[in-house]
Amino acid sequence: MKIYINSAKENWIVDRIKKEWKKSNPYSYTKFSSRADIVWLVAPWTWKKVNIEILRSKKVICSIYHIDEDKFTTDDLNDFKDRDGYIDFYHTISIKSKIQLQKLTTKPIFISPFWVNQKIFFDIPNTQNLSKKLGFSPDDYLIGSFQRDTEGSDLKSPKLSKGPDRFIEIVEHYHKLNPNIAVVLTGKRRNYVITQLKAKKIKFYYFEMVDFTKLNQLYNCLDLYIVSSRFEGGPQAILECAITNTPVISTDVGVASEILPKESIYNMETFYKAKPNTTQAYQNVTKLTLPEGMDTFLKYFEEVYES
Repeated sequence: MKIYINSAKENWIVDRIKKEWKKSNPYSYTKFSSRADIVWLVAPWTWKKVNIEILRSKKVICSIYHIDEDKFTTDDLNDFKDRDGYIDFYHTISIKSKIQLQKLTTKPIFISPFWVNQKIFFDIPNTQNLSKKLGFSPDDYLIGSFQRDTEGSDLKSPKLSKGPDRFIEIVEHYHKLNPNIAVVLTGKRRNYVITQLKAKKIKFYYFEMVDFTKLNQLYNCLDLYIVSSRFEGGPQAILECAITNTPVISTDVGVASEILPKESIYNMETFYKAKPNTTQAYQNVTKLTLPEGMDTFLKYFEEVYES
């Protein structure tokens, strides 16, 4: 069985997934779509870059992460229907996304979050010296947000699906209670949050692009990570927080309810009641570490191959 995986080439998680699959499953991976038994559209928005004859002649699995129903246009629907004609099976990473997907297709749907690589993301004990090395003050109470918060080339408008406006509201609330709060940001397109933090005179640290080593270090230095999304497929940050024992609270999106206990999930009326539970989150995420987390996909692909 040979699997071809398309890519986004956007320095996003799907590119990392492809790289880790290739490394862990060299005998079931091919870089040539013509030699594949299965084509995995892990980056579905680039599906038109795959030769149509390949899509017609191979078994095709398509990953769908979430559907922003408020922004799902007629053009989006037509594109989905066009692609759906070539899809044999779907993969999605949460029950919520499956429910959305079932409104649009009758094809079989496989549910599993992506795996989390515990060799990349892990708990670092005694981070006092590490925090100092990264430039944090000993008095800081560090709140993390490692995502994009603006829409494409529009660097002023918030990407509302990610809830950066909610993030600011929550941080501002806690900053009034604790002036030592400082926000830690990573990634590109953080313009909206940075502008708001400056306007509200809330301290922040910005690491634009970091490698996995530094990202893991940053997780380990945090006192709290906040997921404030309105719509979300994962986010993978929940898994990364869980495996690094980083305290995390989240809105009820994506995989949140599958990894975090109820007390760690909030809505905007009750966010101040949310409490991280690193022990429970860690216990729930261990089934998604390697090799188990990847084996779930491999077993499913074998079933598809034999069907």
